[in-house]
Amino acid sequence: MLTTRYVAGSPNWLDLGTPDIEEAQQFYGGLFGWTFRSAGPEAGGYGMFQLDGRTAAGAMTVPPEQGPSAWNVYFQSPDADATAEAVRRHGGTVLFEPMDVFDLGRMAVFADPAGVAFGIWQPGENKGLDVAAATGSLCWLELHTSDQETALAFYTEVFGWGVSSMPYPDGSGGVYTMVHPAGESPEAMFAGVVPAGDDPVSSAHWLPYFAVDDCDATAARTATLGGTVRMPPVDLKDVGRFAALADPAGARFAVLQGA
Repeated sequence: MLTTRYVAGSPNWLDLGTPDIEEAQQFYGGLFGWTFRSAGPEAGGYGMFQLDGRTAAGAMTVPPEQGPSAWNVYFQSPDADATAEAVRRHGGTVLFEPMDVFDLGRMAVFADPAGVAFGIWQPGENKGLDVAAATGSLCWLELHTSDQETALAFYTEVFGWGVSSMPYPDGSGGVYTMVHPAGESPEAMFAGVVPAGDDPVSSAHWLPYFAVDDCDATAARTATLGGTVRMPPVDLKDVGRFAALADPAGARFAVLQGA
C-alpha cells in the first residue's frame, strides 16, 4: 500500500481542481476532517488540505470552462525533463511542460495514450504528501482505462513500474493487475489497473482511494454533504469494504475500509 517513503515512480502528490474551493473545503472537511491552508497570494489560490496538521492533498480553483472538477495524481520523478521526453517517446502527450514551483520542486502534467491526465513531481523543498494510508488520507489508486495492455506498456516504459496480479477475491475468475515502483517488491504495490467499463461512469481516469474507518457511514455522509454515491458500499474478501463516490462538483474518488 501507499507510504510516504517516496521513490522514483511512486505517487507522491495529489490535488483537486474544483470550481468552488469553499464548497470543497466544507465537503472534505465534513467527510475527512480536513482543514484548508492557503499557500499564499503568490501561489495563485493554491492551498493544502491538512489532516491533523499534515498535508493530505493540494487544491486549487479551476473554472468550469477550463475543465471538469477532478482529482489529479502525481508520481515522483528524479528528472522532470527526462520524464517528459519519455512520455513523448512512448505515445503520451505533454500537457504542461516541466516548470519550477518556487524552490518546492519541479512539476509537469501529461496524458497517457488513452488521454488520461497525470502529473509528476520532482521534489525540492517539498518532498510530497505528509500522510498516506492513515484514516482520511490517500491509500490506493486505480487506473480505469479502455486498453490495459497499452496503458501498462506506457507506464512501465516511462516509470519502470513492476507488474503483478492476483485473482479477484469475488471468485469471478478475473485477474486484478497491480503496479509497484521499479526495484521494489510487489508488496510495495500502490495501484490497480482495471477496464474502464467496470466503473459506473465508464471513462478512463485515475481514481484515488481514501482510507476510512466506516465505509457505510462515509457513503451516507457523502450524500448528506451534497456529494454522490456512485457505487454503494460493497465487500471484497480479504481486502475490505469500499464505495465509489463524487464530491458536489463531480470529482470522482473512492473510500476503503480495510479488512
